[in-house]
Amino acid sequence: MKIYFLLTFFFIFLATANAQNAGKILGNVLQNARPSEGATVSLLRARDSATVKLSVANKEGTFAFDGVADGNYLVAVTAIGQQKTFSNTFTLNQQQRAIHLPSITLVPVPKSLTDVTVTAKRSLIEQKIDRTVVNVDASITNIGTSALEVLEKSPGVTVDNEGNISLKGKQGVLVMVDDRPTQLSGADLANLLRNLNSGQLDQIEIMTNPPARYDAAGTSGVINIKTKKIITAGYNGSATLTYMQGRYPKTSEAFNLNYRNGKVNLFTNISHNYRQGFSVLTIQRNIYAGSTATVTNFFDQRADLDMEANSFNAKIGADFFASKKTTLGIVFNGTASAMSQANNNITNISNASKNLQSATMATVDNATDLQNFSTNLNFRTQLAKGRELTSDFDILSYGAKSDQYMVNAFTDAVGNAFRKSDTLMGDLPQDINVYSGRVDYFHPLKKGARFEAGIKSSIVKTDNNAIYDSIQYGKIVHDFNRSNHFVYEENINAAYVNLSTTFAKKWSAQLGLRLENTNAKGTQLTTGESFDRHYTQLFPTAYFQYKANENNNIGATFGRRVRRPSYGSLNPFIRFVDRYTYTMGNPSLKPSLSNNIELSHTWRNKITTTLNYSATTDIIDDVIEQKGEEAYKAPANIASLHQFGLAINANIPVTKWWTSNLDVNAFHNRYKGVASGTPIEFSQASLIVAGTQQFKLSKTLAGEINGRFMSGRLDGIMRVKPVAGIGAGLSQQVMKGQGTLRLSVRDIFASIRFNSESRYGNVDFNFQQYADSRVLSLGFTYRFSKGKKIAPVKRTTGAAGEEQERIGL
Repeated sequence: MKIYFLLTFFFIFLATANAQNAGKILGNVLQNARPSEGATVSLLRARDSATVKLSVANKEGTFAFDGVADGNYLVAVTAIGQQKTFSNTFTLNQQQRAIHLPSITLVPVPKSLTDVTVTAKRSLIEQKIDRTVVNVDASITNIGTSALEVLEKSPGVTVDNEGNISLKGKQGVLVMVDDRPTQLSGADLANLLRNLNSGQLDQIEIMTNPPARYDAAGTSGVINIKTKKIITAGYNGSATLTYMQGRYPKTSEAFNLNYRNGKVNLFTNISHNYRQGFSVLTIQRNIYAGSTATVTNFFDQRADLDMEANSFNAKIGADFFASKKTTLGIVFNGTASAMSQANNNITNISNASKNLQSATMATVDNATDLQNFSTNLNFRTQLAKGRELTSDFDILSYGAKSDQYMVNAFTDAVGNAFRKSDTLMGDLPQDINVYSGRVDYFHPLKKGARFEAGIKSSIVKTDNNAIYDSIQYGKIVHDFNRSNHFVYEENINAAYVNLSTTFAKKWSAQLGLRLENTNAKGTQLTTGESFDRHYTQLFPTAYFQYKANENNNIGATFGRRVRRPSYGSLNPFIRFVDRYTYTMGNPSLKPSLSNNIELSHTWRNKITTTLNYSATTDIIDDVIEQKGEEAYKAPANIASLHQFGLAINANIPVTKWWTSNLDVNAFHNRYKGVASGTPIEFSQASLIVAGTQQFKLSKTLAGEINGRFMSGRLDGIMRVKPVAGIGAGLSQQVMKGQGTLRLSVRDIFASIRFNSESRYGNVDFNFQQYADSRVLSLGFTYRFSKGKKIAPVKRTTGAAGEEQERIGL
């Protein structure tokens, strides 16, 4: 009945959409007085140069755009070896339904500019109406890094020592790759991004208030990681090799290939990453007598972690052009990773006077194998009068097998064993399967307006079976207290409508509404406990823009978003860090809701200033529970959050050879609620300043210096202390622009160290952590192509919505 309701809802909107008599635009392109076959022709909106349609000139050099709505437009034409050329602005209206443009003649690029054309770079940061775009290759210091390290340097993005991602000081980010959510969260998402090579990446899109077409997941917004796309008919590709050296070596290799011929387009993206590193974590905590303020013991813990990871990533796909208006596609994605971690730690336990009483020496070995595979089938067709219909079906399978082996030895103050050593073994498999489908419809209306609508449904099943055994007197004994088998099933049905229009000469707006119906069931097979939840929510969005003049744009946005618990965080199984510290899930978690408002001003597309306010209820954050000697971390709905913020991004050419990008983000967070049964109210003003200075030292040599400073800030119930880091790099074009050599160093002064504290109720902790952050990288990229430049393949965004962001703990 629910799916029937959504289908009925969808087709009602299709039936009631306003049809119109769409117009047609014709033209031809010349090159050296002859037809320019294969030239890329873009139809642009005159008011903001946004791309409306793409076409390719045929053998006669002609092109055509059908089904064009009324409005003011211009045409841009590009071809290899030719300068980009624009037509004059023209108007399509009821009085003029068809326009034949004058011939557009391309002008060859001067020979003296050939090298510049080949090596031309986009700006590092681009500000658009609804998003901030980071061009990955525009930064020298991105060579050889991972997607997670690229995100660390992106405007408004912070990554903590555990790999958790925040946007403008708020957690709850939906991370997508090529418009398809990653299907991971927490530690598993961090591992995936660490294993994704920057050589595969094209852009990072950051959206704090995404349109209704996107899943409502992510209370702080959406980050979309875009990989490289096809640009030629024939073949093109690139290969990148990178060697990195910190305390330990690291390597990465990436290969991209696209081939298009006739009605078939084939593409593949393959990479390998090897990482070896270390991390040192120290914790100091006071143990109190019950609920009193009397300290009974002092714990001083140190963990030395050595890590090694070997991962392979592959994307293989094909597009079949059944006709000029219909495209069918299939994409396979796969990730396989083997990771190991050796944790040697010691816990010194002292009395209230800090006199050593005993020590626990532990060895914790973890071996984890991850497999993440997905298949996407997509369909796109252009209907009459400019309408468009797209659909996707996704199947995703995520499997993780983690083996844990922990041995604890206990000694007194002088090093003599005073109790028998204990051994704990854990077998922690996790399986997640996702099935998701969606249909989207686009309909142009009068005067440049657009109507969009769509439906989506997803089914998710997770199976986590934590099996713990201990060794007692040489025999393996099952640990019933720590073992747990948890199964979670979820179905989300969604529908949305979106209308964008220009309602005055300088005003434009976009209004959207999304409905999501959630049905969830969780069962602990070990104990027989279960929960069953059903709820329906509405998520409105609104965008307004006022173009005061050519130099000034003013915008206002509003959006309501949700952060559902990750699949792993609902599972109450235990994962040990050491004998006295572990993590676990919480099946009682509720989704958190956020209302976000932003006001922005952009000057000459160079400086963007944004004021933002958000109010979030039932914030999901990790809470530390102290029970005797043991402490554990578990997610909980701890509080409400109110945030005020100011962000400024300036991307300015200082001189012909020096470009400066500066990003400033100031915000004030206020948390109020209950953590571990204790009322809490925390607030703090914070500042994040990041800058990249790029220098063109010669036609083929470029340099870069970048840095970031983060002041003290609140991360939920944790107070994080200031941290800063600086990096630099050089880039040299070789082989007539087909090759690039890059040398860079990250965290030159090894100053990236995370220090934090947490104090409330009987919790009194201090944390310090540092890792292998100073890394020297040397990389080489070779680019090759043969063919004519054409319009890139327009692919759908995939059906697997927020589900892909929620796998993991």
